[in-house]
Amino acid sequence: MAAGKGAGKPGSPWDSMRVRFIVCFLGVFVCYFYYGILQETITRGDYGHGDQKEKFRFARTLVFIQCIINALFARILIQFFEGSKPDHTKNWLYGLCSLSYLGAMVSSNSALQYVNYPTQVLGKSCKPIPVMILGVTILRKRYPLAKYLCVLLIVSGVALFLYKPNKSSAVADDHIFGFGEILLLVSLTLDGLTGVAQDHMRGRFQTSANHMMLNINLWSTLVLGLAVLWTGEIWDFLSFTERHPSIFYNILLFGLTSALGQTFIFMTVVYFGPLTCSIVTTTRKFFTILGSVLLFGNVMSTMQWLGTVLVFLGLGLDAKFGKGPKKTTH
Repeated sequence: MAAGKGAGKPGSPWDSMRVRFIVCFLGVFVCYFYYGILQETITRGDYGHGDQKEKFRFARTLVFIQCIINALFARILIQFFEGSKPDHTKNWLYGLCSLSYLGAMVSSNSALQYVNYPTQVLGKSCKPIPVMILGVTILRKRYPLAKYLCVLLIVSGVALFLYKPNKSSAVADDHIFGFGEILLLVSLTLDGLTGVAQDHMRGRFQTSANHMMLNINLWSTLVLGLAVLWTGEIWDFLSFTERHPSIFYNILLFGLTSALGQTFIFMTVVYFGPLTCSIVTTTRKFFTILGSVLLFGNVMSTMQWLGTVLVFLGLGLDAKFGKGPKKTTH
C-alpha cells in the first residue's frame, strides 16, 4: 500500500544518488580548481608595469577577508538548514582551534611567495602525516599497518618531489628545503592540531560542521582583525588596492569559492561518507596541480611527476585501506 500511495508522485532529480554525486563532485572540483587558480593569481602575480611592478604581500589580510566570507556563509547555512538548533561547544575551544586554523592558512598563503603552487598543493596533501603523528602522541591512537605504509608512500613521494640532483648551489631557487617548505611544514602541523581539536569537539559536544565553520571563522576574524590593525597591514593593503583595484574582484571570488567548496565537501561527507569525500578531494588536488602546470607554466621534472603520483597513490590507498584507528589506549 505504501508503494502505491506515492506511485503517482514524480520523484525529484535530487533523490537520485547519481545526480547528488555529480553535483557534489562538480561542486568540489569547480570551486577548488578555481580557488587554486585565484590563489596563485593573487599571491604570485605581478601588479603594475615596468619598474613599478610589485607583489601581493598581505597574507594575513587575505585570510581575514576569507574568514569574514566563510563566517557569513556559515550563518546563512545555519539559518536555512539548522534553524535554532543549540550549540553547546565551549567558546574557549573555538578560540584555541581558531589559532591553529589561522596559523595554518596564513602559513600556507605565505608559502606561495617562496614556492610554486604545485609544491604548495603537494605539501598540503600530506596532512595524514601530522594527523597520524599527533594521533599517536597526543590521543594515544594505534593505527593499522596499512596506514603506516600509506604514509611511508606519501613521504617517499614528497622526498622525490623535493630532491633536485645536479643543480648548482649558486642558483638561489634550487634549494631542497627552504623557507617556503618550512612554512608548509608549519601549516601541516597546525592543520593536524586543528583536526585533533575538531575531533574532540565532535566527540564531546556533537558540534555540527556549520556551527564549527561559523564560530572558528568568527574567532579568526576577531584575532586577525586585531593583528592587521596592530601591524598596520590593513592600511598597506588598502593602499595597494588603490593602486590595483582589480584585485578586489579576485579576492571576493577567492573567498566565495572557498566557502562554496567547504559546503560541497560537507554535502559529500553527509551523502556519501568520508571515504568518497577523500577520493574526490584527492582527485581534485591532482588536477589542480595539472592545471597550474598548464595555465601558469610551472615546469615539473620527471622525478617530480613521479613523486606527485606516489603522493596521490598513497592518499588514495589511505582513503581506501588506512581508515579506522584502533581504540585509544591509556
